Formats: sequence, C-alpha cells, structure tokens
Amino acid sequence: MGKRSGRQGRRKKLELALNEAMKAEADVQDNKKEAEEPQAKERRLPSVFGVADLKNGAVGLYNVGQSCCLNSLLQVFFMNIHFTGILRRIIVPPHAAQKRRNVPYQMLLLLEEMQCGKQKAVSPIDFACCLSEYKVKLFVQHDAAQLFLTLWNLIKKQIKKPELGVKGRSCSPVNGEKCPVHIEDLSDLYTICVQEHLACQKCSSETKRNTSMLTLPLPVLNYNSQMLKTLEDCLQYFFHPEELTDHNMCFCEQCGKRTPFLQSMKLVHLPQTLTIHLKRFCFEKSAYVHKLSHYLPFPQELDFNAVLTENQCQAGDNEKAAWQYELFAVVAHSGSTSCGHYCAYIRSLTECKWYCFNDSEVCQVSWDDVKSTYGHSSLHWGETAYLLIYMKKHSQ
Repeated sequence: MGKRSGRQGRRKKLELALNEAMKAEADVQDNKKEAEEPQAKERRLPSVFGVADLKNGAVGLYNVGQSCCLNSLLQVFFMNIHFTGILRRIIVPPHAAQKRRNVPYQMLLLLEEMQCGKQKAVSPIDFACCLSEYKVKLFVQHDAAQLFLTLWNLIKKQIKKPELGVKGRSCSPVNGEKCPVHIEDLSDLYTICVQEHLACQKCSSETKRNTSMLTLPLPVLNYNSQMLKTLEDCLQYFFHPEELTDHNMCFCEQCGKRTPFLQSMKLVHLPQTLTIHLKRFCFEKSAYVHKLSHYLPFPQELDFNAVLTENQCQAGDNEKAAWQYELFAVVAHSGSTSCGHYCAYIRSLTECKWYCFNDSEVCQVSWDDVKSTYGHSSLHWGETAYLLIYMKKHSQ
C-alpha cells in the first residue's frame, strides 16, 4: 500500500510540474507573440493538405502522459483528407491567447509540423495543453469513443461555418491559389441520422423522431448475453425492434395508461466518414467494468443495403445507393480497462496501403495484421478493435 501511494504521489507531482511548465511556457509565448504579431484576423496558414499523401513519410506522435488514445485519434483525423480539407480553411485567431485555446488551430499547427518536418515523430504537447483548457487531462486512461466525441464537439464549436467554401464558388485566395470547391460541412462529414419509432402494442399509436449521432454504438452481445459473431450481426441486432414490457412499459396518451411498446430505429442518413463503436467494455451489476475480447470479424467492404432490411431503413433510393463503404481505419485497444494502450491502423487514401500508428512508431502493415484486431476469447489482454472507421467508396 505504501509503495502504491508513493507511486501515485510521484505521478501527481510529475503531472503538476508538467502543468506548471506548460502554463509558464504558454505565458511567455503569449507575451512574445502579442508583441510581435501584426493584425492577423484575416491571415491564414499556408496550405496543408494533411499527412494522408505521406509525401514526407508517415510521422508519429510522441506519448506525453498516457496520450496513446489522443495520438491514435489525431492520426485518424489527419489521415482523412476530407477532414483536413476543412481544417486547412480556418482563419487564424487574431490573438495569442485565442490561438492557445483554439482546438482546430492547434490541430492545424500540429499537422503542419508533421507535414513539413523531417523527424520521425513530433510532440503533441501544445495540443494537449490546449485540450487541458477544456478539462481534457493528461496522465489518465481515456476511452477512445468518449474522447473522439469530446474532440469533435470542440472542433465543431470552434470552426465557423462562414469560413468554409461554398459549393460552386471560390473564396479568398490562399497563397495565390483559389480555395477548392465542394468543401463538405463538418456535420455532413461525420453525423449519422436515424429515426426512432415508438408504437403502442394496444392501440397502435406511433411516434417518430429523427435524431443524430456521431457513432453507431454497436453491442457485441445480444439480450441473452450471447456473443454476436460478426459486425453484420451487430448491425442487425442494433436495428432490430425491441419489445418494451413489464417495468419497461411506456405511458400511452391514447390509452391513458402504461402499455407495452415496440421500440425500433430506422436508418435515415449515413455520412461520408462512418464511425462504428464496438461496445467491448461491459458493465456488470457490481459496477465492475470488464473487457469483451471475443473474436468478432469485420469486413473491408460494407454495404448497408445488403445488411439491413427495408423495414430497418427510412431513406430514398439515392441515399441508399451511397451506402457502400470501405474500411479506412481501426482504433485498437490492448490490455485491460484499468491498464491499456491504444494504437491506430489506417489505410492511406493515396497509397491504398495500411499503416500502424503506435505513438512515435509508424510502420507499414498488411491486412492480416489489421485482422489480428478481431479479438480472441482466450487473450483478454490482446489487441481488439474498438472503433471502426469506414469511408464511402465514391468519396475516395
């Protein structure tokens, strides 16, 4: 117990020391930049097309305080040329203090350092310092699905729509070049739309509501706690109607009492970049969280029209025609819920080759290496896919 307390104490001191150093450095940089910086309200960064073209080779990110989860997600963002096409259009904040707190700007600075430098890895410490302004801490184990949502919300909130290009128009020049057209809105890039249905089993009255989500959170177990065998099984189970009976009954205004209901979801819209969250962290009745590591294969190509039935879709033919996807990235987790590690397997959109981004180490891998994240029941500490990112075929 004494040794454990000692380690926690040293870890806390290290965290405090690093935070103080980061704040001190930020203050120095703020004063320096405020003195040197001209009016830069309309000034833009040089064009940065992202790491996805890999023209300088794949660049890693150093681990700065258990930042493997953050590093993996950043690489997934940076390798998506549709996202970096939006990111590179932002306007530079006018003041140093605003720059330090602006997540898209700090992300763009990090991307530029990765793109323009010659080192094998760079440090994301400035970006981590920016996130700390929004209570995203270092030295803690993050959940990739939750951190992805946090990052996306911060990015969306701080990117202003008027600064994005409009289809069919050109905007102000960047380094003598006209801004590209057909820039996709950030929400269209990632947001899924489903229609929730609630139908009373007594009077057949029905309510419908459209709702948006950033990821498809797919259970990997069914209601009997049996393991689902494939990703397609998980999708079918997610969209399968559920009967709400007994203590789950809902109040029906038509019947004037609580009645059994049938709850279902229908797919309305899928984005260009689709993120699937495999719910491998399971809560038990004792509030203990354990990891589900069983074998669950996922395909390289995914056609939702072949997976879901007509009753599970609420979309027109043009929308459904675009529901053909190819796997772009896998964020994998190894270890346990309390002591784990993340890395990302990402397919270069220009080279069509797979790379493994493991903090500062980056290497080319095969599809067989990616398939090793399917999981294995007897390897509870092994590497298993946690986030699957698919991209529409026609957009690549």
